Amino acid sequence: MRNAPLALVLFVSLVSARGSAQTPVGDTLRLGALQDSAVMRDPRGRELALLMEQSRLRQQNLTAEQRPTLTVEGQAQYQSAVAKIPFSLPGGISPPTPPHDTYDAHVAAGQKLYDPTIGARRAVEDAQLAESEARLRAELYPLRQNVNDAFFAALQAQSQIAELDHTITDLQAQQRVAAARVREGTALPSEEKALRAEILRRRQSVAEAAANRRAALAILTDLTGKSYDSTTLLGASDLAVEVARARDSLPVLRTRPEYEQFSRSRALLEQQERARKAQDLPKVSAFGRAGYGRPGLNPLSTKFDNYWLTGVQFQWAPWTWGTGRRDRQILELQRQIVTAEEEQFTNTLRRGVEQDLANIDRLESAIREDDEIVALRESILTETRARFNEGVVTSADYVDRQTDVLSARTSRALHRVELAQARTRFLNTLGIEVR
Repeated sequence: MRNAPLALVLFVSLVSARGSAQTPVGDTLRLGALQDSAVMRDPRGRELALLMEQSRLRQQNLTAEQRPTLTVEGQAQYQSAVAKIPFSLPGGISPPTPPHDTYDAHVAAGQKLYDPTIGARRAVEDAQLAESEARLRAELYPLRQNVNDAFFAALQAQSQIAELDHTITDLQAQQRVAAARVREGTALPSEEKALRAEILRRRQSVAEAAANRRAALAILTDLTGKSYDSTTLLGASDLAVEVARARDSLPVLRTRPEYEQFSRSRALLEQQERARKAQDLPKVSAFGRAGYGRPGLNPLSTKFDNYWLTGVQFQWAPWTWGTGRRDRQILELQRQIVTAEEEQFTNTLRRGVEQDLANIDRLESAIREDDEIVALRESILTETRARFNEGVVTSADYVDRQTDVLSARTSRALHRVELAQARTRFLNTLGIEVR
């Protein structure tokens, strides 16, 4: 009957331990939202608006090229020789000699009537903007992996703390049992001290894990611009369905932003080739000029006079010494460079995906074994707890068995986090966003 109070204490302690091991219900941070926040916070995100503004200004310049141009010019000069008529007119009249100093001020106007390069350059500008936007998205994409690393580091620490808190609560219950025995004279003080020492050691482990968690949350705070503290809970989504779907369509998946960048680069090269061809086509423009000077349009005049002229100008360079052909060859070589870079990127992704899939398969198998290991360790601990309550085993034996359970449960928790991390990395490697 003397052991009845001890059994009651043990029962109450186990109930409290089971209750304290439950995770508080509340909102949890999800990885997808953190990734989106990091991308929006990155200073490079402002480049998109800047790129669009640059493109708009260049398009306005192209529009301005189609509008009339006005030029105001003035000139005064002195020349050493002028045109002379080498004979005299009948009656002994000598023709006038133009002055050596001449003056001219005029306004010239021009208007392009046909310029095939304008439309081609507009298309190049649109393609350049699309390529720049795709390149920016590709540069921002690695931020997601930075968020992943910090998120799962915090989640691992959170899982370790949960398991440690659970075992500390159990050890505290057994410490109360041992303390009661010491007071009753049925156990040595070392029994209670051994449990107390183990509790302190595990609290140190909790403090270490909490420090790691704070460091990871600090990185998330810096990446996302939002504040997180020790009360923040992290939650990983079950991505098994998404992983299975992606695995089935693996050969045809091209959702990484780099693939869009490669596609936009090829489109840009195509437009640049068309623009280069347009440079070799004829151009037609109208021109006009009105001015005042000495002489005017009459080179023999010695007086200041008004003048004007107008006409149409035709420009074409049918022979460019092969520059057009070489420019197109350069663009074709650049297209081959883009193709080679895309192939290398695909090979790198394929190798990374194979490693991710191997980790996923390994962890899924390990977790299934973890469940059995935990069940066996907990069964042994239950038996040891009963024997400890009966005074058959010492506190050291109980701590050993409880440490085995902690190790098994911690290993399972970490494997679950690692599996979530491997699945996330697999999806992110393929360019599939995690929600």
